[in-house]
Amino acid sequence: MRRRTLLAAAGVLAAPRIGRGAEAAVLRFIPQSDLAVLDPIWTSAYVTRNHAMMVFDTLYGMDGTYRTTPQMVAGDTTSADGLTWALTLRDGLLWHDGGKVLARDCVASIRRWGARDSFGQTLLAVTDDLSAPDDRTIRFRLRRPFPLLPAALGKPGSNVCVMMPERLAVTDPFKQITEMTGSGPFRFKPDERVAGARVVYERNTAYVPRPDGTASFIAGPKVVHVDRVEWTVIPDAGTAAAAMEAGEMDWWESPTADLLPLLRRNANLTVPPPDPMGYMGTLRMNQLQPPFDNPALRRALLGAVSQDDYMAAAAGDPANWRAGVGVFPPNTPMATQAGMAVLTGPRDLAAVARAVTASGYKGERTVLLVPSDFPTLKALGDVGADMLKRIGMNVDAQYADWGSVLQRLAKQDPVEQGGWSIFHTYWSGLDQLDPAVHVSIRGNGKAASRGWPTSPRLESLRNEWLYSTSLPDRQRIAALIQEQVFIDVPYIPLGQTLPPTVYRRTVTDVLTGYSLFWNLRKA
Repeated sequence: MRRRTLLAAAGVLAAPRIGRGAEAAVLRFIPQSDLAVLDPIWTSAYVTRNHAMMVFDTLYGMDGTYRTTPQMVAGDTTSADGLTWALTLRDGLLWHDGGKVLARDCVASIRRWGARDSFGQTLLAVTDDLSAPDDRTIRFRLRRPFPLLPAALGKPGSNVCVMMPERLAVTDPFKQITEMTGSGPFRFKPDERVAGARVVYERNTAYVPRPDGTASFIAGPKVVHVDRVEWTVIPDAGTAAAAMEAGEMDWWESPTADLLPLLRRNANLTVPPPDPMGYMGTLRMNQLQPPFDNPALRRALLGAVSQDDYMAAAAGDPANWRAGVGVFPPNTPMATQAGMAVLTGPRDLAAVARAVTASGYKGERTVLLVPSDFPTLKALGDVGADMLKRIGMNVDAQYADWGSVLQRLAKQDPVEQGGWSIFHTYWSGLDQLDPAVHVSIRGNGKAASRGWPTSPRLESLRNEWLYSTSLPDRQRIAALIQEQVFIDVPYIPLGQTLPPTVYRRTVTDVLTGYSLFWNLRKA
Protein backbone atom coordinates (compact mmCIF):
# COMPACT_ATOMS: atom_id res chain seq x y z
CA MET A 1 0.00 0.00 0.00
CA ARG A 2 1.50 3.38 -0.97
CA ARG A 3 1.78 5.80 1.96
CA ARG A 4 0.59 8.73 -0.17
CA THR A 5 -2.55 6.82 -1.18
CA LEU A 6 -3.23 5.82 2.41
CA LEU A 7 -2.87 9.37 3.69
CA ALA A 8 -5.09 10.78 0.97
CA ALA A 9 -7.79 8.22 1.69
CA ALA A 10 -7.47 8.84 5.42
CA GLY A 11 -8.18 12.50 4.76
CA VAL A 12 -11.36 11.55 2.94
CA LEU A 13 -12.47 9.23 5.73
CA ALA A 14 -11.92 11.93 8.29
CA ALA A 15 -13.97 14.51 6.35
CA PRO A 16 -16.76 16.09 8.43
CA ARG A 17 -20.26 14.64 8.16
CA ILE A 18 -21.88 17.75 6.78
CA GLY A 19 -25.46 18.67 7.57
CA ARG A 20 -26.61 15.73 9.70
CA GLY A 21 -27.48 15.24 13.33
CA ALA A 22 -25.55 12.82 15.50
CA GLU A 23 -28.53 10.48 15.56
CA ALA A 24 -28.91 10.25 11.76
CA ALA A 25 -28.50 6.81 10.19
CA VAL A 26 -25.64 7.14 7.71
CA LEU A 27 -24.54 4.38 5.34
CA ARG A 28 -20.91 4.76 4.23
CA PHE A 29 -20.23 3.09 0.89
CA ILE A 30 -17.14 2.50 -1.26
CA PRO A 31 -18.22 2.48 -4.94
CA GLN A 32 -16.45 0.56 -7.67
CA SER A 33 -15.06 3.84 -9.07
CA ASP A 34 -15.55 7.58 -9.00
CA LEU A 35 -18.89 8.96 -10.20
CA ALA A 36 -17.39 10.95 -13.07
CA VAL A 37 -20.60 11.25 -15.12
CA LEU A 38 -24.02 11.96 -13.58
CA ASP A 39 -26.24 11.48 -16.63
CA PRO A 40 -27.41 7.83 -16.97
CA ILE A 41 -28.59 8.37 -20.54
CA TRP A 42 -25.30 9.83 -21.74
CA THR A 43 -23.26 6.93 -20.32
CA SER A 44 -23.87 3.24 -19.63
CA ALA A 45 -21.30 3.14 -16.78
CA TYR A 46 -22.60 1.07 -13.86
CA VAL A 47 -21.49 3.55 -11.24
CA THR A 48 -23.73 6.11 -12.98
CA ARG A 49 -26.58 3.60 -13.22
CA ASN A 50 -26.33 2.91 -9.46
CA HIS A 51 -26.40 6.64 -8.79
CA ALA A 52 -29.37 7.11 -11.12
CA MET A 53 -31.44 4.42 -9.40
CA MET A 54 -31.18 6.40 -6.17
CA VAL A 55 -32.15 9.77 -7.64
CA PHE A 56 -34.64 8.79 -10.34
CA ASP A 57 -37.46 6.27 -10.66
CA THR A 58 -38.72 4.04 -13.48
CA LEU A 59 -42.14 3.29 -14.91
CA TYR A 60 -41.67 -0.45 -14.45
CA GLY A 61 -39.16 -2.56 -12.52
CA MET A 62 -37.71 -6.05 -12.80
CA ASP A 63 -37.81 -8.31 -9.74
CA GLY A 64 -35.39 -11.04 -8.73
CA THR A 65 -37.17 -13.61 -10.91
CA TYR A 66 -36.75 -11.40 -14.04
CA ARG A 67 -40.46 -10.51 -14.00
CA THR A 68 -41.39 -6.93 -14.93
CA THR A 69 -44.02 -5.19 -12.79
CA PRO A 70 -45.38 -1.60 -12.53
CA GLN A 71 -43.32 0.90 -10.51
CA MET A 72 -44.32 4.53 -11.21
CA VAL A 73 -47.18 3.14 -13.27
CA ALA A 74 -50.38 2.28 -11.42
CA GLY A 75 -51.47 0.03 -14.26
CA ASP A 76 -51.73 -0.29 -18.03
CA THR A 77 -54.22 -1.34 -20.68
CA THR A 78 -53.67 -2.72 -24.17
CA SER A 79 -56.07 -2.62 -27.11
CA ALA A 80 -57.38 -5.89 -28.56
CA ASP A 81 -55.06 -5.62 -31.58
CA GLY A 82 -52.04 -4.90 -29.34
CA LEU A 83 -51.29 -1.61 -31.09
CA THR A 84 -52.29 0.86 -28.37
CA TRP A 85 -50.95 0.92 -24.82
CA ALA A 86 -52.19 3.32 -22.13
CA LEU A 87 -50.01 3.64 -19.01
CA THR A 88 -51.52 5.40 -15.98
CA LEU A 89 -49.20 7.06 -13.46
CA ARG A 90 -49.90 6.37 -9.79
CA ASP A 91 -50.78 9.10 -7.31
CA GLY A 92 -48.24 10.86 -5.12
CA LEU A 93 -45.36 11.16 -7.59
CA LEU A 94 -43.36 14.37 -7.01
CA TRP A 95 -40.11 15.74 -8.35
CA HIS A 96 -37.48 16.69 -5.80
CA ASP A 97 -38.30 20.37 -6.40
CA GLY A 98 -41.92 19.73 -5.35
CA GLY A 99 -43.52 19.68 -8.80
CA LYS A 100 -45.90 16.91 -9.81
CA VAL A 101 -44.66 14.18 -12.11
CA LEU A 102 -46.72 14.54 -15.31
CA ALA A 103 -47.18 12.23 -18.25
CA ARG A 104 -45.48 14.72 -20.58
CA ASP A 105 -42.36 14.52 -18.40
CA CYS A 106 -42.36 10.77 -18.93
CA VAL A 107 -42.92 11.05 -22.69
CA ALA A 108 -39.89 13.33 -23.01
CA SER A 109 -37.84 10.99 -20.79
CA ILE A 110 -38.74 7.94 -22.88
CA ARG A 111 -37.77 9.74 -26.07
CA ARG A 112 -34.39 10.81 -24.69
CA TRP A 113 -33.65 7.31 -23.37
CA GLY A 114 -34.83 5.71 -26.61
CA ALA A 115 -32.37 7.75 -28.64
CA ARG A 116 -29.42 6.11 -26.84
CA ASP A 117 -30.53 2.72 -25.53
CA SER A 118 -30.59 -0.32 -27.81
CA PHE A 119 -33.89 -1.69 -26.48
CA GLY A 120 -35.32 1.83 -26.50
CA GLN A 121 -34.35 2.32 -30.13
CA THR A 122 -36.22 -0.87 -30.96
CA LEU A 123 -39.34 0.25 -29.09
CA LEU A 124 -39.41 3.71 -30.67
CA ALA A 125 -38.83 2.21 -34.12
CA VAL A 126 -42.21 0.42 -33.87
CA THR A 127 -43.96 3.41 -32.27
CA ASP A 128 -46.14 5.55 -34.53
CA ASP A 129 -47.05 8.02 -31.80
CA LEU A 130 -46.03 8.57 -28.19
CA SER A 131 -48.15 11.15 -26.39
CA ALA A 132 -49.61 12.38 -23.10
CA PRO A 133 -53.36 12.86 -23.63
CA ASP A 134 -53.68 14.00 -20.01
CA ASP A 135 -51.47 14.54 -16.96
CA ARG A 136 -51.53 10.90 -15.84
CA THR A 137 -51.70 8.95 -19.12
CA ILE A 138 -48.81 7.90 -21.37
CA ARG A 139 -50.05 6.51 -24.68
CA PHE A 140 -48.16 4.44 -27.23
CA ARG A 141 -49.60 3.82 -30.69
CA LEU A 142 -47.57 1.09 -32.36
CA ARG A 143 -47.06 -0.07 -35.94
CA ARG A 144 -47.07 -3.69 -34.81
CA PRO A 145 -47.72 -5.44 -31.49
CA PHE A 146 -44.77 -5.23 -29.11
CA PRO A 147 -45.48 -7.30 -25.98
CA LEU A 148 -42.00 -6.52 -24.61
CA LEU A 149 -42.93 -2.85 -24.04
CA PRO A 150 -42.99 -3.08 -20.19
CA ALA A 151 -39.72 -5.06 -20.26
CA ALA A 152 -38.10 -2.28 -22.29
CA LEU A 153 -39.30 0.50 -19.98
CA GLY A 154 -38.36 -1.51 -16.88
CA LYS A 155 -35.01 -2.94 -17.95
CA PRO A 156 -32.56 -2.79 -15.02
CA GLY A 157 -29.41 -2.56 -17.09
CA SER A 158 -27.76 0.42 -18.68
CA ASN A 159 -29.16 2.56 -20.06
CA VAL A 160 -32.03 2.55 -17.56
CA CYS A 161 -35.23 4.34 -18.65
CA VAL A 162 -35.34 6.82 -15.77
CA MET A 163 -37.95 9.57 -15.58
CA MET A 164 -36.84 13.22 -15.51
CA PRO A 165 -38.71 16.53 -15.56
CA GLU A 166 -39.54 17.57 -19.12
CA ARG A 167 -37.19 20.57 -18.95
CA LEU A 168 -34.27 18.17 -18.42
CA ALA A 169 -35.51 15.36 -20.63
CA VAL A 170 -35.70 17.59 -23.73
CA THR A 171 -31.90 17.97 -23.55
CA ASP A 172 -30.06 16.53 -26.53
CA PRO A 173 -29.39 12.89 -25.53
CA PHE A 174 -25.82 13.27 -26.77
CA LYS A 175 -25.20 16.13 -24.34
CA GLN A 176 -24.78 15.58 -20.61
CA ILE A 177 -27.26 16.63 -17.95
CA THR A 178 -25.70 17.73 -14.68
CA GLU A 179 -28.81 18.82 -12.75
CA MET A 180 -30.05 15.82 -10.80
CA THR A 181 -33.73 16.55 -10.12
CA GLY A 182 -35.56 13.23 -10.03
CA SER A 183 -38.47 11.63 -8.20
CA GLY A 184 -36.56 8.73 -6.65
CA PRO A 185 -36.10 7.75 -3.00
CA PHE A 186 -32.90 9.80 -2.55
CA ARG A 187 -31.87 13.38 -3.26
CA PHE A 188 -28.44 14.07 -4.73
CA LYS A 189 -26.38 16.63 -2.77
CA PRO A 190 -24.34 18.60 -5.35
CA ASP A 191 -23.00 20.94 -2.67
CA GLU A 192 -21.23 18.02 -0.99
CA ARG A 193 -19.81 16.37 -4.06
CA VAL A 194 -16.01 16.27 -4.24
CA ALA A 195 -14.86 15.05 -7.64
CA GLY A 196 -12.79 11.92 -7.33
CA ALA A 197 -13.49 11.53 -3.62
CA ARG A 198 -17.04 11.91 -2.35
CA VAL A 199 -20.74 11.77 -3.34
CA VAL A 200 -23.62 12.29 -0.92
CA TYR A 201 -27.35 11.47 -0.98
CA GLU A 202 -30.12 12.19 1.50
CA ARG A 203 -33.40 10.36 1.95
CA ASN A 204 -36.25 11.92 -0.03
CA THR A 205 -38.85 12.40 2.70
CA ALA A 206 -41.54 13.19 0.10
CA TYR A 207 -41.10 9.89 -1.73
CA VAL A 208 -44.18 7.64 -1.74
CA PRO A 209 -43.25 3.95 -2.23
CA ARG A 210 -45.55 1.58 -4.02
CA PRO A 211 -48.25 0.43 -1.58
CA ASP A 212 -48.19 -3.17 -2.80
CA GLY A 213 -45.77 -5.97 -3.54
CA THR A 214 -42.47 -7.01 -2.01
CA ALA A 215 -39.14 -5.28 -2.54
CA SER A 216 -37.14 -7.39 -4.98
CA PHE A 217 -34.31 -6.07 -7.15
CA ILE A 218 -35.70 -2.80 -8.64
CA ALA A 219 -39.37 -3.79 -8.25
CA GLY A 220 -41.78 -3.36 -5.38
CA PRO A 221 -41.84 -0.76 -2.58
CA LYS A 222 -38.68 1.35 -2.32
CA VAL A 223 -38.67 2.02 1.42
CA VAL A 224 -35.59 3.86 2.72
CA HIS A 225 -34.40 3.16 6.29
CA VAL A 226 -31.28 5.36 6.33
CA ASP A 227 -31.15 9.15 6.38
CA ARG A 228 -28.03 9.57 4.34
CA VAL A 229 -25.71 7.62 2.04
CA GLU A 230 -22.11 8.76 1.62
CA TRP A 231 -20.01 7.38 -1.20
CA THR A 232 -16.26 7.59 -0.56
CA VAL A 233 -13.97 6.81 -3.49
CA ILE A 234 -10.95 4.77 -2.33
CA PRO A 235 -8.97 3.56 -5.37
CA ASP A 236 -6.39 1.64 -3.31
CA ALA A 237 -7.83 -1.78 -2.42
CA GLY A 238 -5.69 -2.20 0.69
CA THR A 239 -6.90 1.12 2.04
CA ALA A 240 -10.51 0.17 1.32
CA ALA A 241 -10.09 -3.17 3.12
CA ALA A 242 -8.55 -1.43 6.14
CA ALA A 243 -11.46 1.02 6.24
CA MET A 244 -13.95 -1.87 6.24
CA GLU A 245 -12.10 -3.71 9.02
CA ALA A 246 -11.85 -0.57 11.14
CA GLY A 247 -15.57 0.20 10.79
CA GLU A 248 -14.90 3.46 8.91
CA MET A 249 -16.96 2.13 5.98
CA ASP A 250 -20.13 -0.01 5.95
CA TRP A 251 -20.16 -1.47 2.44
CA TRP A 252 -17.48 -2.04 -0.19
CA GLU A 253 -19.07 -2.68 -3.55
CA SER A 254 -16.21 -4.47 -5.32
CA PRO A 255 -13.47 -5.94 -3.12
CA THR A 256 -10.53 -7.39 -5.00
CA ALA A 257 -10.18 -11.17 -5.12
CA ASP A 258 -6.82 -11.22 -3.32
CA LEU A 259 -8.32 -9.59 -0.23
CA LEU A 260 -11.31 -11.91 0.14
CA PRO A 261 -9.60 -14.35 2.55
CA LEU A 262 -8.73 -11.44 4.85
CA LEU A 263 -12.26 -10.02 4.71
CA ARG A 264 -13.88 -13.40 5.32
CA ARG A 265 -11.82 -13.90 8.49
CA ASN A 266 -13.23 -10.74 10.04
CA ALA A 267 -16.21 -11.62 12.24
CA ASN A 268 -17.67 -8.14 11.75
CA LEU A 269 -17.93 -8.47 7.96
CA THR A 270 -20.24 -10.40 5.64
CA VAL A 271 -19.21 -11.62 2.18
CA PRO A 272 -22.51 -12.89 0.71
CA PRO A 273 -22.73 -15.41 -2.16
CA PRO A 274 -22.09 -13.69 -5.50
CA ASP A 275 -24.86 -12.92 -7.94
CA PRO A 276 -24.97 -15.94 -10.32
CA MET A 277 -25.53 -13.62 -13.28
CA GLY A 278 -22.08 -12.20 -12.62
CA TYR A 279 -20.30 -9.89 -15.02
CA MET A 280 -19.39 -10.71 -18.61
CA GLY A 281 -15.97 -9.54 -19.77
CA THR A 282 -15.82 -8.03 -23.25
CA LEU A 283 -13.19 -6.81 -25.69
CA ARG A 284 -14.62 -4.05 -27.87
CA MET A 285 -13.04 -2.52 -30.97
CA ASN A 286 -13.70 0.80 -32.71
CA GLN A 287 -15.02 -0.38 -36.06
CA LEU A 288 -15.33 3.07 -37.60
CA GLN A 289 -11.56 3.54 -37.81
CA PRO A 290 -8.48 1.51 -38.81
CA PRO A 291 -7.27 -1.00 -37.96
CA PHE A 292 -10.48 -2.64 -36.66
CA ASP A 293 -12.70 -1.53 -39.50
CA ASN A 294 -11.18 -4.67 -41.06
CA PRO A 295 -13.33 -7.76 -40.25
CA ALA A 296 -10.48 -10.15 -41.14
CA LEU A 297 -8.33 -8.57 -38.44
CA ARG A 298 -11.14 -8.79 -35.92
CA ARG A 299 -11.61 -12.48 -36.70
CA ALA A 300 -7.86 -13.08 -36.31
CA LEU A 301 -8.06 -11.80 -32.73
CA LEU A 302 -10.53 -14.56 -31.81
CA GLY A 303 -7.69 -17.07 -31.97
CA ALA A 304 -5.51 -15.04 -29.62
CA VAL A 305 -7.99 -14.50 -26.79
CA SER A 306 -7.54 -16.79 -23.80
CA GLN A 307 -10.51 -16.44 -21.49
CA ASP A 308 -8.56 -18.27 -18.80
CA ASP A 309 -5.78 -15.67 -18.91
CA TYR A 310 -8.19 -12.76 -18.78
CA MET A 311 -10.33 -14.16 -15.98
CA ALA A 312 -7.42 -15.37 -13.85
CA ALA A 313 -5.87 -11.89 -13.98
CA ALA A 314 -9.14 -10.16 -13.13
CA ALA A 315 -10.66 -12.53 -10.57
CA GLY A 316 -7.88 -14.78 -9.24
CA ASP A 317 -9.36 -17.89 -7.62
CA PRO A 318 -11.08 -20.07 -10.28
CA ALA A 319 -14.10 -20.21 -7.98
CA ASN A 320 -14.64 -16.54 -8.86
CA TRP A 321 -14.88 -16.93 -12.64
CA ARG A 322 -15.90 -19.06 -15.60
CA ALA A 323 -14.26 -19.55 -19.01
CA GLY A 324 -15.74 -21.18 -22.10
CA VAL A 325 -18.38 -18.45 -22.07
CA GLY A 326 -20.16 -17.26 -25.18
CA VAL A 327 -22.50 -14.42 -26.01
CA PHE A 328 -25.12 -15.14 -23.33
CA PRO A 329 -24.53 -15.84 -19.61
CA PRO A 330 -23.97 -19.50 -18.64
CA ASN A 331 -26.99 -21.42 -17.36
CA THR A 332 -29.51 -18.96 -18.79
CA PRO A 333 -32.16 -19.80 -21.42
CA MET A 334 -30.25 -18.34 -24.41
CA ALA A 335 -26.81 -19.78 -23.56
CA THR A 336 -25.45 -21.97 -26.36
CA GLN A 337 -22.29 -23.74 -27.48
CA ALA A 338 -22.80 -22.80 -31.14
CA GLY A 339 -19.50 -21.74 -32.75
CA MET A 340 -17.57 -21.83 -29.47
CA ALA A 341 -14.59 -23.70 -30.92
CA VAL A 342 -13.07 -20.37 -31.98
CA LEU A 343 -12.69 -19.47 -28.31
CA THR A 344 -12.19 -22.86 -26.67
CA GLY A 345 -9.80 -24.47 -29.15
CA PRO A 346 -5.99 -24.49 -28.69
CA ARG A 347 -4.36 -21.05 -28.61
CA ASP A 348 -1.56 -20.60 -31.19
CA LEU A 349 -0.24 -17.03 -31.10
CA ALA A 350 2.27 -17.65 -33.89
CA ALA A 351 -0.57 -18.71 -36.19
CA VAL A 352 -2.59 -15.68 -35.08
CA ALA A 353 0.36 -13.38 -35.88
CA ARG A 354 0.41 -14.80 -39.41
CA ALA A 355 -3.35 -14.26 -39.69
CA VAL A 356 -2.94 -10.66 -38.55
CA THR A 357 -0.42 -10.05 -41.34
CA ALA A 358 -2.60 -11.87 -43.87
CA SER A 359 -5.57 -9.69 -42.91
CA GLY A 360 -3.80 -6.65 -44.36
CA TYR A 361 -2.78 -5.05 -41.08
CA LYS A 362 0.05 -2.63 -41.83
CA GLY A 363 1.29 -1.74 -38.37
CA GLU A 364 -1.22 1.04 -37.68
CA ARG A 365 -1.01 2.43 -34.16
CA THR A 366 -3.61 0.73 -31.97
CA VAL A 367 -4.70 2.81 -28.99
CA LEU A 368 -5.81 0.62 -26.09
CA LEU A 369 -7.58 2.51 -23.29
CA VAL A 370 -6.98 1.12 -19.79
CA PRO A 371 -8.62 2.47 -16.60
CA SER A 372 -5.82 2.86 -14.06
CA ASP A 373 -8.15 3.26 -11.04
CA PHE A 374 -10.49 0.32 -11.70
CA PRO A 375 -8.53 -2.82 -10.71
CA THR A 376 -10.62 -5.44 -12.50
CA LEU A 377 -10.73 -3.42 -15.72
CA LYS A 378 -7.03 -2.61 -15.47
CA ALA A 379 -6.33 -6.34 -15.21
CA LEU A 380 -8.19 -6.96 -18.46
CA GLY A 381 -6.35 -4.11 -20.14
CA ASP A 382 -2.95 -5.39 -19.02
CA VAL A 383 -3.68 -8.86 -20.42
CA GLY A 384 -5.00 -7.37 -23.65
CA ALA A 385 -1.96 -5.15 -24.16
CA ASP A 386 0.37 -8.13 -23.75
CA MET A 387 -1.72 -10.29 -26.09
CA LEU A 388 -1.81 -7.68 -28.85
CA LYS A 389 1.95 -7.11 -28.68
CA ARG A 390 2.61 -10.86 -28.89
CA ILE A 391 0.66 -11.13 -32.15
CA GLY A 392 2.60 -8.29 -33.75
CA MET A 393 0.31 -5.30 -33.30
CA ASN A 394 1.59 -1.78 -32.71
CA VAL A 395 -0.01 -1.18 -29.31
CA ASP A 396 -0.20 2.18 -27.57
CA ALA A 397 -1.66 1.35 -24.13
CA GLN A 398 -2.92 4.58 -22.59
CA TYR A 399 -3.73 4.53 -18.86
CA ALA A 400 -6.14 7.02 -17.30
CA ASP A 401 -8.79 7.19 -14.60
CA TRP A 402 -12.11 5.55 -15.43
CA GLY A 403 -13.94 8.87 -15.72
CA SER A 404 -11.47 10.08 -18.34
CA VAL A 405 -11.72 6.79 -20.21
CA LEU A 406 -15.51 7.13 -20.35
CA GLN A 407 -15.19 10.61 -21.81
CA ARG A 408 -12.69 9.38 -24.38
CA LEU A 409 -14.81 6.41 -25.44
CA ALA A 410 -17.48 8.76 -26.80
CA LYS A 411 -15.05 9.94 -29.49
CA GLN A 412 -15.43 8.43 -32.96
CA ASP A 413 -12.34 10.17 -34.36
CA PRO A 414 -9.11 8.57 -35.62
CA VAL A 415 -6.45 7.95 -33.00
CA GLU A 416 -4.43 10.88 -34.37
CA GLN A 417 -7.33 13.12 -33.32
CA GLY A 418 -7.77 11.70 -29.83
CA GLY A 419 -9.80 8.61 -30.74
CA TRP A 420 -9.32 5.05 -29.59
CA SER A 421 -9.01 1.55 -31.07
CA ILE A 422 -9.85 -0.98 -28.37
CA PHE A 423 -10.95 -1.27 -24.75
CA HIS A 424 -12.11 -3.90 -22.29
CA THR A 425 -15.09 -3.72 -20.00
CA TYR A 426 -17.68 -5.75 -18.14
CA TRP A 427 -21.41 -5.99 -18.60
CA SER A 428 -23.71 -7.37 -15.98
CA GLY A 429 -25.12 -10.75 -16.99
CA LEU A 430 -28.51 -9.02 -16.85
CA ASP A 431 -27.37 -6.81 -19.73
CA GLN A 432 -26.49 -9.82 -21.87
CA LEU A 433 -29.38 -12.05 -20.85
CA ASP A 434 -31.00 -12.09 -24.28
CA PRO A 435 -30.85 -10.30 -27.67
CA ALA A 436 -33.32 -7.62 -26.54
CA VAL A 437 -30.89 -6.11 -24.01
CA HIS A 438 -27.49 -7.27 -25.30
CA VAL A 439 -26.05 -4.06 -26.75
CA SER A 440 -22.75 -5.65 -27.78
CA ILE A 441 -24.44 -7.72 -30.50
CA ARG A 442 -26.12 -4.75 -32.14
CA GLY A 443 -24.91 -4.10 -35.67
CA ASN A 444 -26.63 -0.79 -36.38
CA GLY A 445 -23.53 1.30 -37.05
CA LYS A 446 -23.34 4.75 -35.52
CA ALA A 447 -26.59 4.13 -33.64
CA ALA A 448 -24.90 1.24 -31.81
CA SER A 449 -22.95 1.57 -28.58
CA ARG A 450 -19.30 2.70 -28.55
CA GLY A 451 -17.45 0.63 -31.11
CA TRP A 452 -20.25 1.22 -33.62
CA PRO A 453 -20.24 -2.08 -35.58
CA THR A 454 -22.35 -2.65 -38.68
CA SER A 455 -23.90 -6.08 -39.30
CA PRO A 456 -27.20 -6.33 -41.23
CA ARG A 457 -27.31 -10.06 -40.47
CA LEU A 458 -27.11 -9.58 -36.70
CA GLU A 459 -29.79 -6.91 -36.86
CA SER A 460 -32.04 -9.22 -38.87
CA LEU A 461 -31.58 -12.12 -36.45
CA ARG A 462 -32.22 -9.88 -33.44
CA ASN A 463 -35.43 -8.61 -35.01
CA GLU A 464 -36.50 -12.18 -35.71
CA TRP A 465 -35.85 -13.08 -32.05
CA LEU A 466 -37.87 -10.12 -30.74
CA TYR A 467 -41.02 -11.25 -32.50
CA SER A 468 -40.62 -14.97 -31.99
CA THR A 469 -43.32 -16.48 -29.77
CA SER A 470 -41.78 -19.75 -28.53
CA LEU A 471 -38.78 -20.51 -26.32
CA PRO A 472 -37.34 -23.22 -28.64
CA ASP A 473 -37.47 -20.87 -31.59
CA ARG A 474 -35.81 -18.09 -29.62
CA GLN A 475 -33.07 -20.49 -28.53
CA ARG A 476 -32.53 -21.52 -32.16
CA ILE A 477 -32.17 -17.88 -33.18
CA ALA A 478 -29.85 -17.17 -30.25
CA ALA A 479 -27.52 -19.92 -31.50
CA LEU A 480 -27.49 -18.34 -34.97
CA ILE A 481 -26.71 -14.96 -33.41
CA GLN A 482 -23.72 -16.39 -31.55
CA GLU A 483 -22.39 -17.97 -34.73
CA GLN A 484 -22.77 -14.65 -36.55
CA VAL A 485 -20.95 -12.82 -33.75
CA PHE A 486 -17.92 -15.00 -34.48
CA ILE A 487 -18.12 -14.00 -38.15
CA ASP A 488 -18.67 -10.25 -37.87
CA VAL A 489 -16.96 -9.91 -34.46
CA PRO A 490 -18.75 -6.86 -33.04
CA TYR A 491 -16.92 -7.79 -29.81
CA ILE A 492 -15.15 -10.76 -28.21
CA PRO A 493 -16.47 -12.48 -25.04
CA LEU A 494 -13.77 -12.81 -22.36
CA GLY A 495 -15.53 -14.99 -19.77
CA GLN A 496 -17.67 -14.40 -16.71
CA THR A 497 -16.60 -13.17 -13.29
CA LEU A 498 -18.64 -13.79 -10.15
CA PRO A 499 -17.62 -10.68 -8.21
CA PRO A 500 -18.12 -10.50 -4.47
CA THR A 501 -19.26 -7.62 -2.32
CA VAL A 502 -18.72 -7.08 1.41
CA TYR A 503 -20.59 -5.20 4.10
CA ARG A 504 -20.52 -4.99 7.87
CA ARG A 505 -22.83 -7.26 9.83
CA THR A 506 -24.64 -4.17 11.09
CA VAL A 507 -26.00 -3.78 7.54
CA THR A 508 -28.91 -6.13 6.81
CA ASP A 509 -31.70 -6.72 4.28
CA VAL A 510 -29.51 -5.78 1.32
CA LEU A 511 -31.26 -6.41 -2.00
CA THR A 512 -29.43 -8.38 -4.68
CA GLY A 513 -28.90 -7.61 -8.36
CA TYR A 514 -26.57 -4.63 -7.98
CA SER A 515 -25.90 -1.91 -5.39
CA LEU A 516 -29.31 -0.69 -4.19
CA PHE A 517 -29.85 1.50 -1.15
CA TRP A 518 -33.50 1.13 -0.25
CA ASN A 519 -34.85 -1.74 1.89
CA LEU A 520 -31.50 -2.20 3.67
CA ARG A 521 -31.11 -1.34 7.34
CA LYS A 522 -28.14 -0.28 9.41
CA ALA A 523 -28.11 -1.10 13.12
